[in-house]
Amino acid sequence: MSPLSPPAPSSHSPAGARPLQDVQSRPAELPVDIDRVGISSFRMPLVVRDRDQGRQHTVATVDMGVDLPAAFKGTHMSRFVEALEDWRGHSGEELDYGSMKHLLEDVRQRLHAQKAFMTFRFPYFRIKAAPVTDSRAPVGYECRFTGELDGDRLVFLLEIDVPVTTVCPCSKAISRAGAHGQRALVRMAVRMGKFSWIEEFIDLAEESASAPVYSLLKREDEKAVTEQAYDNACFVEDVVRGAAARLGRHPHVTWFRVHVESFESIHCHNAFACIERGRAGA
Repeated sequence: MSPLSPPAPSSHSPAGARPLQDVQSRPAELPVDIDRVGISSFRMPLVVRDRDQGRQHTVATVDMGVDLPAAFKGTHMSRFVEALEDWRGHSGEELDYGSMKHLLEDVRQRLHAQKAFMTFRFPYFRIKAAPVTDSRAPVGYECRFTGELDGDRLVFLLEIDVPVTTVCPCSKAISRAGAHGQRALVRMAVRMGKFSWIEEFIDLAEESASAPVYSLLKREDEKAVTEQAYDNACFVEDVVRGAAARLGRHPHVTWFRVHVESFESIHCHNAFACIERGRAGA
């Protein structure tokens, strides 16, 4: 053998080496069941469905886990990442109801668990045109897709944060000139019986507020938006009621929670209102 050749591989561990042990599968010293155990803040590329463009590439932060019986000391954390990598290869990184269900089933099988859960948090962008000049620029929305699989029961939740603007009806009514306005955030969580576009819920939130917000406004656009908001002054209570009424009429929504927070411009506190409803029989 040449002195530069590597040594032949050995099928035996070096003398004195310790055998690899599966410590996680040992019984727990303190026999208590764990509801959820897993990994969090794992970042990865993601593709989601886009009503205007077909598909949108983004970056997700992922939390995923399973239940763990007291019979096991720990879970196998590496298997979560392995499941994600296999899922990326088969799904092309595209997230929807079917691909998330497949991923949850795979995670549960790999970890020998009864329950599996997963959350994808990601920014979603929509190109918005200004109302007068048609100037275009992206507006970002924070979204979350959560799936929980317990036996054969799958719960799929979409959450989205939509920034809007509001004008106070009280200040408009009592002031000699003007009224105070501010940004607000409409946070929606919905369960659906069928697929619906993210854009549908963005539109729904914006229609419930005094006016939408934009990334790019020219002088003519700013006049139009501020006048629209002034003519449509609404309390945070008005916004949450309007959003709840629209969600209640949505044909695919079976349950929702809508939380509106107003970042008050003349107060040192914020204001909020929240409504949660489920459809009978859903």
